[in-house]
Amino acid sequence: MRAPRILVIDYEMGNLRSIAKALEALGGKVEVSSSPAAIRRADGLVIPGDGAFAEAMRRLRKLKLQAPIQAWLKADRPFLGICLGLQVLFETSEEFGRHAGLGAFAGRIVRFPRGARVPHMGWNLLKPRRGSWLMRKLPRQPYVYFIHSYFPLPRRAADVAAWCEYGRPFAAAVERGAVAGVQFHPEKSQKPGLQILRNYLAMVRSRC
Repeated sequence: MRAPRILVIDYEMGNLRSIAKALEALGGKVEVSSSPAAIRRADGLVIPGDGAFAEAMRRLRKLKLQAPIQAWLKADRPFLGICLGLQVLFETSEEFGRHAGLGAFAGRIVRFPRGARVPHMGWNLLKPRRGSWLMRKLPRQPYVYFIHSYFPLPRRAADVAAWCEYGRPFAAAVERGAVAGVQFHPEKSQKPGLQILRNYLAMVRSRC
């Protein structure tokens, strides 16, 4: 079986090479590109990212990536959003105003409540949902690496693949069909993170 072709979307928001190298080490054939044409060559899409929601959406529109990504999501093709890449999957964000996202998941992005130190940065315990394909074969108490000040409030509980506690419980990962996102950084999360990326690549292979 050929290596799955993974496109890491380059919209100049975050360290793209670290996730690309991790996917390559696990057997993916990775392209990093901002070209809409590259989407047609891919078996799986990955959007990583750090920064502000509104700027991320502005850049996706400027690069003419929003429409083809939304078509990909609507077709339920393998997709992984990481950190900011998870947040843009939602309908809206309340970060510095109200901004529309890609709309793949019902719900909104909100800031941690007063009293919680932000950003939420460092290692924290992940609580996977039983039956999640993205969370398969994780250790009994997986710790993963976070750095964020905003988090998703999914409207559908069934979309949550894993929870975490930071001042309050929050959705740390979501999935529906072949589309998934994580609020943490799997490429920085050692064995649990690598297993999550393996699970993603397995989903891509199953759809090739």
